[in-house]
Amino acid sequence: MTTERSAQVFGGQLKEWRNRRRMSQLDFSLEAEISQKHLSFIETGRSTPSRDMVIHLTECLDVPLRERNTLLLAAGYAPLYLARDLDDPSLTAARAAIDLLLKGHEPYPAIAIDRHWNMLAANAAVPAMLAGVTEQSLLAQPINVLRLSLHPGGLAPQIVNLPQWKKHLLERLRHQINVTADEVLIDLMDELKSYPCPDSEPNAPDDGYGDVFVPFEFLVPDGKLSFFSTTTVFGTPVDVTLSEIAIESFFPANEATRKALSV
Repeated sequence: MTTERSAQVFGGQLKEWRNRRRMSQLDFSLEAEISQKHLSFIETGRSTPSRDMVIHLTECLDVPLRERNTLLLAAGYAPLYLARDLDDPSLTAARAAIDLLLKGHEPYPAIAIDRHWNMLAANAAVPAMLAGVTEQSLLAQPINVLRLSLHPGGLAPQIVNLPQWKKHLLERLRHQINVTADEVLIDLMDELKSYPCPDSEPNAPDDGYGDVFVPFEFLVPDGKLSFFSTTTVFGTPVDVTLSEIAIESFFPANEATRKALSV
């Protein structure tokens, strides 16, 4: 690819990311501390940015590391951020941290997921919650936790507040799509939206969670468990794989759930 062509391709992709962040050229130029004219020249391919400028602009737009590599390639530069498998020896400390977080959260469930919501690891509390899954293909690797949660052959029949929980998950997924423009997630969104789900929750009890968090209410043989969830990510990753890993931890939302899982 010629230098001029690279500049045009990069400029077009940069503009797409700026629009995705809902920033005007003026706003972005102020954020990046460059002139609006210079930014305009970069976006139209009239100016060829240096490697450092590409990195600076993608940082200002908070472009995910994987997509920053794509933009570097578009501009004619080598990728900067490595993408290693989680089992790579160089990530041993990170994997140990993940296992420590998962184990330390027991007896409550916690999972590690990648950018596509595929389960990378889980603690000992999770398998028991999957006992009611009737569609065994949902448990084939890689296990997609959104598909598993909302599929009628997965956990959906056991989720008491399925409409509320599905809305919550789709909102999170929609935000992730806005941030990453990931086509796999876009396809996953279309699939999840097609799954059957009640339009409302008749006679749903008011547990008082609405003003604080969206609960995950799950039926088990002995009754109902109620959770709220938190998400933990690595704070300063410079590896693509680590930047895309999240730990989803579920905490008891009431005393009954705490007691049931502490036995």
